[in-house]
Amino acid sequence: MKLSVQKRLAASIFKSSQKRVWFDQDRLPDIKESITKQDLKGLISEGVIRLKPETSISRGRARQKKIQKGKGLQKGKGSRKGGLRARIPKKDLWKVKMRVQRGFLKILRDKGFITRSIYQNLYLKSKGGFFRSKRHIKIYLDEHKLTEKK
Repeated sequence: MKLSVQKRLAASIFKSSQKRVWFDQDRLPDIKESITKQDLKGLISEGVIRLKPETSISRGRARQKKIQKGKGLQKGKGSRKGGLRARIPKKDLWKVKMRVQRGFLKILRDKGFITRSIYQNLYLKSKGGFFRSKRHIKIYLDEHKLTEKK
């Protein structure tokens, strides 16, 4: 039994999609006979034609994924959408770099590998972005022979 016309008319009455229109299987012959919107409105009032509830998108998978990411999983290269600068702001990268370099310089000063004046000089160079990394500071110290004891 082809009821596509009735389904289309009922959908226009409900102002919804044809997918959501439901017909009572016992009353299909009555539905087939109704060809006007008025006939269909009568069947709707009887409850022969109804509207299915809207189906929403489930958040279950998203919640599970969030739990996994909290554990540090599912964060590989294939899951990343932004570049490094998008995922970690420039300022945060800078702060991490500065803390490493300043911590290293303090250790060198406290253990007596460098004097206070050399420490101040290196600290300002570090602040100015002269050094790329902690390793770069080590290379700089070796090249300029700034360490006192080893």
